Amino acid sequence: MKKFVSKSEIKRCVILISLLFIYTIICAFSYVNAVSTNIENSVFRLHVIANSDSSEDQNLKYIVRDKVLEYINTISADITSKEEVIALVKENINELQKIAEETVYENGYDYPVSLSIGNFSFPTKTYGDISFPAGFYDALKIEIGEAKGQNWWCVMFPPLCFVDVTSGIVPDESKETIKDNLSEEEYKLLSENSSNVKFKFKVIEMFQNISIKLAQS
Repeated sequence: MKKFVSKSEIKRCVILISLLFIYTIICAFSYVNAVSTNIENSVFRLHVIANSDSSEDQNLKYIVRDKVLEYINTISADITSKEEVIALVKENINELQKIAEETVYENGYDYPVSLSIGNFSFPTKTYGDISFPAGFYDALKIEIGEAKGQNWWCVMFPPLCFVDVTSGIVPDESKETIKDNLSEEEYKLLSENSSNVKFKFKVIEMFQNISIKLAQS
């Protein structure tokens, strides 16, 4: 004899599936929130925005970037934490402003330059064999002129601004600094390419991109 499923049983199954789905979403969100928050709290970035997308303005952006990084590199050799980097940048913000402005003027432009330290949204970015998921990171932002051109960004701490991305390898010293500031699970998310790790990274990336879009709407 055929056994018919009653409406109450169907309803019960739908409720159970719905609850399971909601539970899975909550667990995923909790995981993403915990991991992404710790990664974001361990990183300080540099963000340079060009006046426009013209080739001249984009080239100027890179010249300003190089001059600023050259100075930061000379004063941050012994830095071992994000807090130290932020304190150092704050102490030298006037000098960094002066360097950026003089670089602009020396290259034949009269654009104003604005420097600020804050918490800003960033897309996913890969530095050699280390990838940072999209999210909200503390950073030093340098805006040149109208700041309507393409962005350039790097990680000042851990020190990845000088990584040669064409080599596809981050120096061991930089990796050790990252390891010291993250859990084993978090470091694997940034550095490993196994299918399981890639899936977790994509989940974090998806949730963070949604958060960024909601914050910008």
